Amino acid sequence: MREFDAIIIGAGHNSLACASHLQKRGWSTAIYERHEYPGGAAKTLELTAPGFRHDFGAMNLNLFAGSAFHKKYVNELKSAGLEFVPATECFSSAFPDGRWLGVSTDLHATAERIAKFSESDAKRWREMAAGFPEDVEAIGGILGSPMSVRSNLANFWKIWRKKGTGGTLDLLRLLLSSPRAWLNENFESGQVKAMMAAWGMHLDFAPDIAGGAVFPFLESMANQSFGMVLGKGGAVSMTSALTGFYESAGGTLKTDAEVSEILTDGGTATGIRLASGDESRARKAVIANVAPGALVGTLLPQGTGNRKFDTRAQRFVHAPGTMMIHLAMDSLPDWKGGEALQSFAYVHLAPSLEVMARAYGHAVAGHLPDTPVIVVGQPTVVDPSRAPDGKHVLWIQVRVLPATVTGDALGEMQPADWDELKEPYADRVLDIIESYAPGLRSKILGKSVFSPQDMERENPNLIGGDQICGSHHLSQNFFFRPVPGYARWNTPIKNLHMVGAATWPGAGVGAASGFMLAQQLAGG
Repeated sequence: MREFDAIIIGAGHNSLACASHLQKRGWSTAIYERHEYPGGAAKTLELTAPGFRHDFGAMNLNLFAGSAFHKKYVNELKSAGLEFVPATECFSSAFPDGRWLGVSTDLHATAERIAKFSESDAKRWREMAAGFPEDVEAIGGILGSPMSVRSNLANFWKIWRKKGTGGTLDLLRLLLSSPRAWLNENFESGQVKAMMAAWGMHLDFAPDIAGGAVFPFLESMANQSFGMVLGKGGAVSMTSALTGFYESAGGTLKTDAEVSEILTDGGTATGIRLASGDESRARKAVIANVAPGALVGTLLPQGTGNRKFDTRAQRFVHAPGTMMIHLAMDSLPDWKGGEALQSFAYVHLAPSLEVMARAYGHAVAGHLPDTPVIVVGQPTVVDPSRAPDGKHVLWIQVRVLPATVTGDALGEMQPADWDELKEPYADRVLDIIESYAPGLRSKILGKSVFSPQDMERENPNLIGGDQICGSHHLSQNFFFRPVPGYARWNTPIKNLHMVGAATWPGAGVGAASGFMLAQQLAGG
């Protein structure tokens, strides 16, 4: 039986960051991953045809590039092969009438596009961009700190000293506002509002969900100020670099090794048992990168012994599902808006707040949306290495969808299993894209569709196709993530911890939960 200081369940990027830092602090660690390769949802595969490389989940690596973990270990990660590809034409929104808006790192270019819709909105955009460095420092301080009373008091004291009472209250209001309320206060053009609000739908923030305004604000202004980065060759570049760094630091990574149970003794986590029956012991910590519902009742068959924690974990609320459509393309879409749209990393097809709100309402009611929010990623515009010369890939994210289908908003499809519905619904999505880019289908060389059910099959943490591993609504965020009273990656069982998107500070590839837990355990 092997023994380590810490054992980590699951090899997502948070696990790799956590274990790497622990190794650098002198701990011996082992990661056990059920899949044949590490990375969780951050992986790149040939899903359609040879030579066409598709990001299964995460594509935009801005959060990792700006993370505290990357800042600390930038040299080690570069040595392990991490390479970013910058995008200066970051994201755009296309509208049914052929018009469009897009955010470039050139502030003048972005503001000129906005001015065609509203001069006052262009002015407000410039004002926000000017104040963003101070704003992102304040918000980043909160999102990059442990969710404890002490950390928050320190952060808000610092914010108050810089911004004063009025500025601090403005920040609090932003953190609590819905996208619609905040956007209505700041902009007049429906197209500008839609362009920004689309980022809320990447998480589970429809226009009228409280607490959702901060994500459209951050994504819009961060792309304006810093641009976007993708991983050279795919998001797997991040995973490969993390894996190489971890193993060079002496860590042990076991793939095809499914953990069936966390072992405990007297209320303390002591190790793990694999599905094969093999056991490993942990002297200091067992760290689970799993959805809360998989921790209680599955990895811990008898639960934690804390009824309140166990009940909350089993009732952890997952966000609506996602469909991914991966296309190998002979050439880029011929957007009605013109060739300029072919230069953007992302093209959002989410034309209004009303469309977004309606799609969300349909999904949470169990219905297939008539018009879902569609994110068309064009990564080969930024990184041609992902496809053969002159060819392209499209990364299409369809938000939001029900985990279980009980109806269809258009009345065209009957309730059925996703295995039966995924191709017809993918056709609906392609029809919508075709309305913005006529001739799309004639360019398709290969297609791969992952329904919400397929997403969960590929990664059990993506319950019902929930690509962000848990709703980020206020009732399940900040001090309440994943369970009230356990926001510092702890559990009622001594030495048992959680990391990953289900824990504070939530989804994304920022490695924050893994790195902060490692610092909490081992310092540094």
